Amino acid sequence: MEKTTVPIVPRPKPLQLTDTQVRVVTKQNLEIFLEQYEKQYGEVAFVVISMKDYENLALNIAELRRYINQQIEIIVYYEEAVKQEEENNND
Repeated sequence: MEKTTVPIVPRPKPLQLTDTQVRVVTKQNLEIFLEQYEKQYGEVAFVVISMKDYENLALNIAELRRYINQQIEIIVYYEEAVKQEEENNND
């Protein structure tokens, strides 16, 4: 029976994420926020997300992390299986 060789490819380069700031604005700090924000950035524009949607976003990120970690485990499993097979063939 002929064995197929599976090359181990290099891992992708690590992530280089960009810092993101999230500010909590309420009725009590809206005026101060607008004043400071306009000084720092100029024009004011709003992108609004509800607390529930923010929670959903956090849950989605956690789900993505879980999925990626499981994929990494699968990749490591197959890399180890191929390495062991190659080591046994070299003996």
